[in-house]
Parts: sequence; C-alpha cells; structure tokens
Amino acid sequence: MPARLFLSSGDLMADRRFEFGRDLQLKGDLPAAADLLLQAIELAPNFVTAWFTLGEIREELGEGDAAIAAFRKAHAADRDDRHGASLRLMRLGAEPLAGMPQGYVQALFDQYAPRFESALVDDLGYRGPELLFRAVLSVRAAARKPAFFKRAIDLGCGTGLAATAFAKEVDHFIGIDLSPRMIERARSTGFYAEIEVADMVQGLRTKPDASADLILAADAMVYVADLTAVLTEAKRVLAAGGLLAFTTETHRGEGVIIGEGLRYAQAPAYVRASVEAAGLKLSLLEDRSARNEDNIPVPGLVAVASKT
Repeated sequence: MPARLFLSSGDLMADRRFEFGRDLQLKGDLPAAADLLLQAIELAPNFVTAWFTLGEIREELGEGDAAIAAFRKAHAADRDDRHGASLRLMRLGAEPLAGMPQGYVQALFDQYAPRFESALVDDLGYRGPELLFRAVLSVRAAARKPAFFKRAIDLGCGTGLAATAFAKEVDHFIGIDLSPRMIERARSTGFYAEIEVADMVQGLRTKPDASADLILAADAMVYVADLTAVLTEAKRVLAAGGLLAFTTETHRGEGVIIGEGLRYAQAPAYVRASVEAAGLKLSLLEDRSARNEDNIPVPGLVAVASKT
C-alpha cells in the first residue's frame, strides 16, 4: 500500500510531537501516543493528520465517541478530506453512506502510483483484468460474436493493467483516471490513444452518445457508493451491442456497505438492480475474487452488461 499520508501542520514543534506520537502508536503504546498527539494539536489546532491519527487511536482503544469527534475535526480541517475522515465516520455509523471524496481517492493513488503494480499484483495477487477478459470472451462466445472492439474506455485505468489484458482486442483505447500520477504511468504504456484525468462519471459525460463498443472498470467500482450514475452514463456512451464489464467487492447482506479497507462492497442483488435501472441487460454475474487481503481472497463479483 502507499506510504501513509502526512500533511504538515506548518509548526515544526507540532510536527515533531506528531512523529514521536506516531512512533509510539506503531510500538503499540496507544495512550502515550494519544497524549503526544494532543500536545501537537494544542500547538496547531488545525493539524489534520494529527486529528486523523488520534481518531484511529481512539477507535482502536474502543473509545467510539472520542474517535468520532477526532475524525470530525480532521474532516473540518481539510475539506478535501485527503485522509478519508468522512469514510471513517461512515464506518462508525456517525454519517450516512455517501460518495467517496475525490480528494481522498486522488491522494491515495497519487501516493500509490510509484509501486502500484508491484503492490497490487505481487502483494495482493490482483487478477481483475484477467477475470474481465475471460468474462468478456465468454459473453461474446455465447452471443457468437467476435471479441474485437473498435473503441474501448478504461474507467479508473490506473497504470494500464486492464488495457494490457485487452490490447490485442481493442483498436482505440481511452483511459480515464482521477490520479494524475497514475495517468502519467498509463500514458507511458503506449496502449491508450486518449487519456484524461477525471472521475468516472465526469469522464463519461464528455463522450458522445454511442461512441464506445466496450467499457471496462477493473477494481474501480469499489470506490463508487452508487452504481446508478456510472452505469447510466455508460449505457448512453455504449453503442448498440456494446458491453460494460466490471469487477466489484461484495458481501452477504443487502445494498452497499463500506468495508474495513474503506472500499465499497455491493451485494449481488444490488448490482442486478442497478444494471436493470440503468437500462442495460445483465449478461453475466459471477462470484469471483479480484484480489487478496492477508492472503485470503476478498469476496467479489465480475459483471458484464450489454446495451441491447
């Protein structure tokens, strides 16, 4: 995973107290770490990283109300919410489930970019692009159509892993990602004819009607709380007979939840309903894990929807 985000308070003494507190946190002395973070906050009341870390410690200590208060302070100190304090509040039940802050996603992946592929593939056994490729081939074979696409869009393209898997089957690839540093790496692959920095919905909205034959979203829907907006735009952009293929994480309950890794998990019934609501036809929905956590496959789904 990326290095931990640190946003300086602008006060050298406060930053140093934070560093000492962080060291104690890593050593497991949470009460002492909390004391040092409070000292740092006293010196710099809007020290967002100290507030966020204090919230983590309070949560680990089982002090729910104090954790919520600290995460609220962190969010107030950084309206871009680059630490994802609002997501922690959702996990604690202090805020309703809502969309993921763009500032958090961009900061996360800008940090992640230098070692994204090695961490994802080597450490987490990532297999999303391969799963999507097999799913698309299966759907095309069942429809007795060739698995070749003139124009494809790769949503949340990252460093270009999905484009690598589909490169021989796509004539013109468009990559869209919210992280500028990820985009830099994707551009260097040479697989994309066009590439842009935008979130998925924003990127799709700039595309003409019926202008793509394939839209991919490998490990991207886990950052989307409400699939409807993405799927609806995808349907507009797809040409007749075009496919939307995506992976997501799932759970045994209903609707959408936010997991411990601060990624959304969508129940199978929710995915089916969202595809139907967008006016697409669900061609395939399978239980498939796209990655591991602690060497255990994370429950997931592979979906392929078509525009009829």
